[in-house]
Amino acid sequence: MEIDIAIIGGGIAGASLGAEIAGRRRTLIVEAEDQCGYHSTGRSAAFFLESYGGVEVAKLNSASAPLLANPPADFSARGFLSKRGAVHVSRDQWPELPAGVASERLDRAALERLVPGIRPQWIRGLLEPGCADIDVAALHAAFLRKFKRSGGTLRTASRLVAARRSRGRWQIDFADGHRVSAAILVNAAGAWVDEVAGACGVAPLGFTPFRRTMVQLKVGRGGLAALPLVNDSAGQFYFKGEGDRSIWLSPHDEIASKPCDSAPEEIDVATAIHRFEGVVDWPVERVERSWAGLRTFSPDRLPVFGFDPSADGFFWCAGQGGFGIQSSPAAARLGAAVVLGETLPSELAAIDPAHFAPERFG
Repeated sequence: MEIDIAIIGGGIAGASLGAEIAGRRRTLIVEAEDQCGYHSTGRSAAFFLESYGGVEVAKLNSASAPLLANPPADFSARGFLSKRGAVHVSRDQWPELPAGVASERLDRAALERLVPGIRPQWIRGLLEPGCADIDVAALHAAFLRKFKRSGGTLRTASRLVAARRSRGRWQIDFADGHRVSAAILVNAAGAWVDEVAGACGVAPLGFTPFRRTMVQLKVGRGGLAALPLVNDSAGQFYFKGEGDRSIWLSPHDEIASKPCDSAPEEIDVATAIHRFEGVVDWPVERVERSWAGLRTFSPDRLPVFGFDPSADGFFWCAGQGGFGIQSSPAAARLGAAVVLGETLPSELAAIDPAHFAPERFG
């Protein structure tokens, strides 16, 4: 099979990039699992937080917001965001957000109104009203739908085993016996990006997958469904309402891991509950469920979008960490412009692609 661009990985990174380029190049997405989005994409905490990820990532988040809130009719019949709001809490200093992110300082009385039962040591807060829940499954499905409608081909349950560059093309072999010839190979394999690079004879960049734990708790307090996302400015926890008496909680853990089908550890669930009990006075009744996913970062924690300087036709689309879903519309447009050699669209004018280029690692 001969194509222009082969994208390895069908999670949110590969699906969104594929949706942007399929109408302009013969494009194939190949996913190792039986379904796309099985790992990190399918285990997201599912919120849009414009401030998350630092200054450069916040620009991608901001540029993604319009499509997430009001997508074109031919992409989705409805938006993907449901307003929630976020409260960044602190025991001492005022929390700080990247420039340009709307926020409002909260004194102790305002904190008590937004987070009833918050313990006395939490004295300062910052409201980020733009925080919203994301319908991750609908967004991912919309990208894949656009990809297929634009002429892209999707293959699942097909794992790359080796690839080599020959006569200006990548010859890619898969475990199911298929071979694909592509001018460009896009590595969007999530936690497996460095492994895929090695199988292609390309030097890894040093990505690290980290396990993140999520817990759904039933608590002895009602009226929590619309609770804002409560985020510790020191990075020790976050939680948000899920049902009338249930919450989603994370200890904000980052535990280095090998690429795998990640699962929660009992100690991390216990840590999450312990930290939660130090924030509010709500009795914890039981753990309803828990899960874990991998969030993969580059050495400087910024994503990587660009051609490898030492491997012709090898394109990195990796290291999206925990912000890959909320930044996917802008990241896909940035990646598409770079991989196709086009000018950045006007909505990305504030973004410098050099910040995300693999050359920065030398």
